[in-house]
Amino acid sequence: MLTEGQVVVHESLGDEEQRLRRLVLKGPIARTAQAGQFVAIQVQDSSISSFDPLLRRPISIAGISSERDEITLLYRIQGRGTEILARAKCGDKLSVMGPLGKGFSLPEKGELWLVAGGIGIFPLYPLAHRALTQGLTVRLFWGGENKSFLESAGLSSWKALGIPLHLSTLDGSLGQKGLVTGQAQELLEKSSAASGGHIRAAACGPKKMMQAVTELCKNYKVSVEVSLEERMGCAVGACLGCVCTLIDEAGVLIHKKVCQDGPVFRGEEVVWDESC
Repeated sequence: MLTEGQVVVHESLGDEEQRLRRLVLKGPIARTAQAGQFVAIQVQDSSISSFDPLLRRPISIAGISSERDEITLLYRIQGRGTEILARAKCGDKLSVMGPLGKGFSLPEKGELWLVAGGIGIFPLYPLAHRALTQGLTVRLFWGGENKSFLESAGLSSWKALGIPLHLSTLDGSLGQKGLVTGQAQELLEKSSAASGGHIRAAACGPKKMMQAVTELCKNYKVSVEVSLEERMGCAVGACLGCVCTLIDEAGVLIHKKVCQDGPVFRGEEVVWDESC
């Protein structure tokens, strides 16, 4: 769907040094959006050319309010496209394509473990809401660089959900010092629910982190879905710029498009050692 989204909120999140932004758009996308999907926003530098930059910027959906026809996008200013997007003001209308891609699925019952690395936390928030509404038990494992990042990226919102939080930071300033997978492994070793197939996992973050989460879950026979974050051109499957390599049940290597067939895939089907 190609539509316009009206900016109703656009603000900094936490410590300005983190360069995080919260953008709320009003429009029809919220009526059909699912956790794990994304939108592609047209960003243009009007001072240079109406077609510059040419390509849209894909951003994960971090909040869905179908009642208010609003979606929330959380992003970090990292390049020219997001620098331009950060200039959008309340009342502006942005050209938006979406909702795009395949989102996360949920088990009918049991526990859902969310594993996030850095800003990979953003698409997991609407998934947590949906899981809690469905009556599932939810817990979060989240790792980041330091306390300032975690607090800026929405830690208070996660605390408000009232779910168990397992936090880790590289510098030890909040939670356990080290990688996010450490705490997940510790709990899996103690959990009787893992062996009974009552735990499902969903992960988003750096590729190496998701690979480690997938291997960990495989060892404990826990099904896991991962959201691949790849550079996209058209975001609708035409340019083949975001093709990734998977392996099917017969052991045959296949290629799929992250923008159209994903971004969410089963962790065990991703060929992590290949370039996606």
